[in-house]
Amino acid sequence: MKVREYLKDNVLLLDGAMGTYISLKDRTFRNLPEEANLQKPDLVKEIHLEYLNAGAMAITTNTFGANRMNFPEAAGNIIDEGFKIASQAAAKTGAFVFADIGPVDVSDPELPDSESAAVNEYIYIAQRFLDNGCENFIFETHSNTIGITEAAKYIKSKNKDAFIVTSFAVLPDGFTRDGVFASQLAKTIRSCPEIDAFGLNCIQDAVHMTETAESLDIGGKILSLRPNAGYPTVLGHRVYYEGDPIFYAQSVVDMTKIGARIIGGCCGTTPLHIQKIRELLPNVTTISGKKIQSQESIQDSVVSRFWEKLTSGKKPVAVELDPPENASLDKFMLGAQKLKDSGVDILTIADCPIARARMDSSILACKVKRELDMDVLPHMTCRDRNLNATKALLLGLYAEHVRNVLLVTGDPIPTAERDEVKSVYQFNSRKLSAFVTELGKQSLPSGFHIFGALNINARNFDVQLKLAKDKIKNGMAGLLTQPVLSENAIKNLKRAKDELDAYILGGLIPIVSERNARFMHSEVNGVFVDSSIIEAYKGLDRQQSEDLAVKITCDFAEQIKDFVDGYYIITPFNRTSLVSRILSNLKLS
Repeated sequence: MKVREYLKDNVLLLDGAMGTYISLKDRTFRNLPEEANLQKPDLVKEIHLEYLNAGAMAITTNTFGANRMNFPEAAGNIIDEGFKIASQAAAKTGAFVFADIGPVDVSDPELPDSESAAVNEYIYIAQRFLDNGCENFIFETHSNTIGITEAAKYIKSKNKDAFIVTSFAVLPDGFTRDGVFASQLAKTIRSCPEIDAFGLNCIQDAVHMTETAESLDIGGKILSLRPNAGYPTVLGHRVYYEGDPIFYAQSVVDMTKIGARIIGGCCGTTPLHIQKIRELLPNVTTISGKKIQSQESIQDSVVSRFWEKLTSGKKPVAVELDPPENASLDKFMLGAQKLKDSGVDILTIADCPIARARMDSSILACKVKRELDMDVLPHMTCRDRNLNATKALLLGLYAEHVRNVLLVTGDPIPTAERDEVKSVYQFNSRKLSAFVTELGKQSLPSGFHIFGALNINARNFDVQLKLAKDKIKNGMAGLLTQPVLSENAIKNLKRAKDELDAYILGGLIPIVSERNARFMHSEVNGVFVDSSIIEAYKGLDRQQSEDLAVKITCDFAEQIKDFVDGYYIITPFNRTSLVSRILSNLKLS
């Protein structure tokens, strides 16, 4: 019998955890669980048999992390042996065997072609299983759908009767560690005919996973749910799951009442958990359809004057002002007021630039918005907060009537400080943009206007354009460029305008001295200063330098006016008076 036929009249009970159970069975084994296929195959087979004897009707191969990123030389052998061991165990009971395929980490914030690398690796893994005669596949604990639909199509092209489950690790708040909402995952999977089942596993306990599953529309897909054995505790550097197996089993069986046809256990579960589920399953008599939750629509009354001006075809001006390094705000607020009086449409505030701690950009943005009634564009980096902290901050910004955000990956922490100050980098700006976009749809009356950065001074501008297109695809509506200080930057800006479907604010920065020009050219990432500009500042005093800065900045603004939808001026050393002079000389249309 095939899995598909079995599911017509039965709930399929899968096994429980392998990795956490191996550590309980053999405390001397300190290697990765997948290596046990080669080093302790009898232990792996024993665990499979324990789950089968407990009542599981399907087991998953011990190959969750078996890919060439984790095991460059041994991945293929681990897969072969893993399937062989599981098949030998299942042959005694006639149980189904599922190829277990975990996420492949090939992501790099600076490599737009990382998706193709993921596709290639999943296809390699799938083909290895196919060569061994595998018919059932489960992609589990994934945080996104990158490479999965392509791999599913490949598997079905080789075996049209293959059964494919995709299962995702979703936080109780409804999104993955990559910032992808469960509803978006479900939408992608239900549109892929090659995939048979949509599932959730890991991270959540049974109660919270049920709540998440109830909110999803998976179309005609089979629902698979495999929660953890409660939430873990750490004792003596070891992780323990102390949830009660009987309560766990009842909660898992209750999942069938919301439509789950495939159930089982994830981290912390043991054969005892599966046994308790099996004892309760004969009492299941009905499987009802799932309900779909919907959020009541609320009209957003907050208006961003900057956004209205930008979308009306006028050229708004954004000015960046660095937050203070201490708790004194007088100078910053006076500068912000001066910029507003000079006609600035929106104030942008950097998020700890150059990875040095300053006053929080979002808190400062709320103060400016509240006290000066000025549109603000706080920067948010991926460096210093995880998704939970990011969501909390965005909710606070929204409540304070901030509707524009600029998302950047963020400068890394200086090497010498990494042992003391840790970077987070849970995602890059593209993933964060997708998260913020979906947050607007899921949890807010309306969304944010999302902006990003575009490095027009990059040596390989083709890569920057690819990244920019990916940012736009993930929800960014506009891009603020690095400063224009060369002919090549103007040329790249023209290309960007021709090729990108987004609003572009051309970057300008007034140079205040020869030393300042040399420093920016040599030390500031993404800035290129033409040598003729550096030479022009030689021998000038402060007033002469500022006069030249006004002229050069306005000249560049004039040269790029046909290629931009607005201007983005960076204030050097908080010299707001200099920016005011530039604005008074700038020809705005």
